Formats: sequence, C-alpha cells, structure tokens
Amino acid sequence: MRPIVGALVLGLAGLLACGPVRPAAAQPVDLALVMAVDVSESVDADEYILQHEGIARAFDNPLLAAAVAAGRNGAIEVAVLEWSDSDKQVVTVDWSRVGDAASAADFARKVRASRRSSNGLTAIGDALLAAHRLLDAAPDPADRRMVDLSGDGIANIGPPVRDVRDELVAAGITINGLAILASEPWLESYYDEYVIGGPGAFLLRAEEFASFATAMQNKLLSEISGLPPSAEMLAQGGRADPLLRSAPPPLAGEEGWGVARAAHQESRSTHSHPASSKLRQHPPP
Repeated sequence: MRPIVGALVLGLAGLLACGPVRPAAAQPVDLALVMAVDVSESVDADEYILQHEGIARAFDNPLLAAAVAAGRNGAIEVAVLEWSDSDKQVVTVDWSRVGDAASAADFARKVRASRRSSNGLTAIGDALLAAHRLLDAAPDPADRRMVDLSGDGIANIGPPVRDVRDELVAAGITINGLAILASEPWLESYYDEYVIGGPGAFLLRAEEFASFATAMQNKLLSEISGLPPSAEMLAQGGRADPLLRSAPPPLAGEEGWGVARAAHQESRSTHSHPASSKLRQHPPP
C-alpha cells in the first residue's frame, strides 16, 4: 500500500511543480457572424426549406472556404439564430469555427440537421437584441462582428427596430440585410431605412424564396471577405415592378409601413413580380 501512496504523492508533486493547468488560449477569427433567419408565420414549410438549404449550400461551396482561408486569421465563427415572435429567438446551430472546406461542410451538416424552432409574429427588434447577446457570448475574439438578418416582412411587434439597430451599431456591430420580397415587394426600402447599419453595411434583396440560395451565397462571400459587393454580384440583380416596390412616405415612421402592408395585401392578388436578386451597398454612417 505504501509504494502506491508514495507514487501518488510523487505524481502530485510533479503536477504542482509544473504550475496550474491553463485553458487553451482563444484563437482569434476574422469574423463572428450571427445568421438571423426569419421563421415567422408568413414563412411556410417549403419556404423554410429553401432558406435552410440555401444556407447549407452556401457553406458547401468551395468559394466560401477559399474566402475564409484568405482572411488574416484564416477562420470565422458562425451561429444560426431563428426568430419570429418577441419571445421566440432560438439558436438552432451554436457557435462553430469554420476554417477550411471540412469545417464548412460540417457546419452545413449542422444546418441541415436542425429543425424549425417556431412560428409567430415578426419581431425584428427582439431578433437583433438576441443576436447582440449571442455575439457577446462568442467563444473567440473577432476582428469584425456582424448580424446577417434575413426576412420576408416588416416588424409587427416588439421594440422599435431603428432604436435597436442603432444600439448594435454603437457596440461596433454591422447589420446586413437580406430582404425576401415574396410577400412584401417593397420590403427592401424598409430594411434600408430601419434594419441595416454599421461600417460597410449592405442590403441584398431576393425577389422570391427560390432566389434565396444565390443571394445568400453572394452575401456571405462579401461578408467574409470584408469587401463591398462586386460588380458581378450587382449585375445579377433584376428589377421589380415599380408598382409593387412603392413604399410609404419617408416621414411615415414604422407605423406607416403597417398601413402600406395592409394596402398591398388587398391588391397583391392582381399583380405579380419577376424573380431576381440584387445587392445594394449601404454607406458607413
């Protein structure tokens, strides 16, 4: 028994001599990105799948892994946050470090394995607040912090979107938008005025859910590289019917958009719009 005790004492002494065990140092990344995805009740099951698969396909694309590898730190960290009602913001894919094709493909698998978390009203302000909290909890320090918010409707519940947007921008967070115009074709103007902000922020629009995958891929490539949308990306855009792109007067406030939505819903059965996508840069504040 004594030889065993002696061996244990010697082993403990050796550990103490080596000093305390420290956790591995955090490895910096080029970008911490929260992908905030609209799952409100206006997004049906097929449209949800198109969003879901669009994100996964973007991470499967070798161009994305190449863009990540070209960064100063050669890595990003990314999480997916689904949102709808004021109390419904769920992290469906937690923080994942992406640094090469294998880790990008692994993230794509996680996206495909996740399931829809909710449906409800459209609380964009609460979604941005949840994204802010998620960014504050990111495991590794990042050169840039960003929210990539996609959705198909204006906010109809929750805190004023512009106030929350300004709070995130003041904290050094850039908010980019992907406005899906399938049900509210003038949504691009609303996102431009109330949602996006921060250095180099930009807005991309997808005329319908079917064009989401291409739009998301282009958006991620621009976000990861830190470069403005390219001329080639801009050239992929189309033009929506001006009648459907109409928006309330600039001074109408957020309430005015609700009136515009009601008027649009009355008339949408008599109009249609083409499928396309477009990137439009928003200058730094």
